[in-house]
Formats: sequence, structure tokens, C-alpha cells
Amino acid sequence: MGALALLFALGGITWQCVEPPDYPIEPVIEFISFSKNTLRQTPLGADSVIITIGFTDGDGDLGFQGAEPSIFIVDGRDSFSKPPYRIPYIDQQGAGNGISGEISILLPTTCCIYTDPLTGFKLSCENVPVQFDSVYYYIQIRDRAGHYSNQIATPKLRLICRL
Repeated sequence: MGALALLFALGGITWQCVEPPDYPIEPVIEFISFSKNTLRQTPLGADSVIITIGFTDGDGDLGFQGAEPSIFIVDGRDSFSKPPYRIPYIDQQGAGNGISGEISILLPTTCCIYTDPLTGFKLSCENVPVQFDSVYYYIQIRDRAGHYSNQIATPKLRLICRL
């Protein structure tokens, strides 16, 4: 009797392991990490950061075969859009097409931005009178069906404006 109960228990475990994921058909993303937490602004030399996000997509239709963009990044300080990125084409396979994974994006540095408290004018790059600034990004992805993911905001990155 004990062996029969063990056989049913193992059968239940196996059945649970092959059940397809239950993700919504719209992509869902979450911030995972930055490769570092400090960047030098553009005039101080080439610098970049790797942003890693996690994703799920219930129908597994991520990426385009052409050059169509699928990752959209906006500077949270001024709502300026970065050039869009693309997710490589991912084939839909089988009946349970739900997929999950991570995407790493190499993002070049940006300029510091400073709003002059007396005039309200924004200064950028070498005209910024402060040593440090911070930047954060809004990120969203789109699948082949045109579904947009949730929009996430990254934590702030420290920008070195001047040495």
C-alpha cells in the first residue's frame, strides 16, 4: 500500500511539473538589476550600463523578424525617448506558448540636467554647475500582436557631471 501511495504522489508531482505557465497574453516586465550604479555623463567619456529586466508573455510572441522595435526606454527626468531596441524573434512553439526570461540592454550614458532655480531654464552636459545628478528610466516592451507590457521605472542611477 505504501508503494502505491508513493506512485500516485510521484505521478501528481510529474503532472504538476508539465503544466504550462498561466501568464497573461500581454507581456509583463519587472526590473532586475543594473550592472553598476554610477555613470559618467557623456562629455566625460564613453560609459554605459547594462539594465536587466525579467519578462513573461502568455502567448510567447515576442520579437520581430524585421527591424521593428520592441523595447521602449524613456528618460524619467525629461520624458525624452531613447532610441528603441528590438527583441530578437522568438518562435512560438507547442500548445503552451507561455515564456519567461530575462532581457539585458546595453544603455549608453546621458548628460546631466540641471534646472536653474532663478530662471527655470534647463542646463545640460558641460553647462551643469553641480558635480552629481541622477537618472532613472521608464521601460516598456511590445509583442507581435501589439500588446504593450506594463511600464516599469528603474531605480535612480548616479551621474557624475564633473570631476
